[in-house]
Amino acid sequence: MGKLKSLLMGVLQIAILFFISMAMNKIVDLLHLNIPGSILGIVVIFTLLKTGVVKLEWIEKGANWLLAELLLFFIPSAVGVMKYIPMLESDGVRILIVVIFSTFIVMASSGLTASRIAKRKEKQV
Repeated sequence: MGKLKSLLMGVLQIAILFFISMAMNKIVDLLHLNIPGSILGIVVIFTLLKTGVVKLEWIEKGANWLLAELLLFFIPSAVGVMKYIPMLESDGVRILIVVIFSTFIVMASSGLTASRIAKRKEKQV
């Protein structure tokens, strides 16, 4: 019974996150904002968590499951790349250079940010 309850809690939490995402997409459409609804949703969830309106326990299990299965969400886009084989044949090297360079920038900035946060936390303790 505990397993079923845990499963249902996870499904409910994913549904909450889904409906917040859909609501933010509708708000972006209605207000003609120039940012994606998913980004607005992340900002809203973060704000709700920080202000205590939404408790972490209310969405943690569902969010952890979504993060664990994140790779599955990239399969459609990876398959979609197959439509652009002619472009990859002509500009593939340039695209690869951009991908490698941007990946390096993201890795370096994430590492620097994480180390600064870790140093700041060490100073506070």
